[in-house]
Amino acid sequence: MDRRTRGPGARHEERRREIADAVLAVVADGGVQAVSLAEVAARAGVSAGRVQHYFPAKRQLIEAAFERGNELSSARIREGAGADLDAAPPRTVLTVVLTELIARDAETEAHMRVRQSFTALALADDAIADRMRADYARFHGQIAGLLRKEERDGALAPGVDPGEAAPALVALAEGLAYYVLIGVTSPQAARARVADAVAALYT
Repeated sequence: MDRRTRGPGARHEERRREIADAVLAVVADGGVQAVSLAEVAARAGVSAGRVQHYFPAKRQLIEAAFERGNELSSARIREGAGADLDAAPPRTVLTVVLTELIARDAETEAHMRVRQSFTALALADDAIADRMRADYARFHGQIAGLLRKEERDGALAPGVDPGEAAPALVALAEGLAYYVLIGVTSPQAARARVADAVAALYT
């Protein structure tokens, strides 16, 4: 039995999730700039020392919230596309996954603000940059894999290259996500633009 499922290991993971959720709550109310040991501790109902025990630096708090946001995002994707993503129609999964990158309410806005902030850290931190490159390679591969399923079924338009289309779709969605966060466009318009870009790949 995995020791993390019970005992001290499980409590350790639970406490980390609680603190990460507190970071997301702080970001939802005051933005990433409001994140501090004291503010997160107050929101989590623990001492600042306890927060520092789990996350010695602010960067680690942001990273934990980034990972927690991804976990919650994955749960929403399964709600939208089905628990078994392998069995769901690829086009449905593509649309749900890509539009999930765009905030639509206070909760998802907090997740996207943390995501954007963590990504920005990669500009000055080689370790984070390495992680982001690996994350993007995996993500692009997953999107390309969905498109290749559609290609094998003859559903894609002639000339569509899944390997080229995948990073382009992700870049479009993330660019629009940033526009939504700073108020350049609305969530509804951004999500519609992503859905249109997916539809344009099909016959």
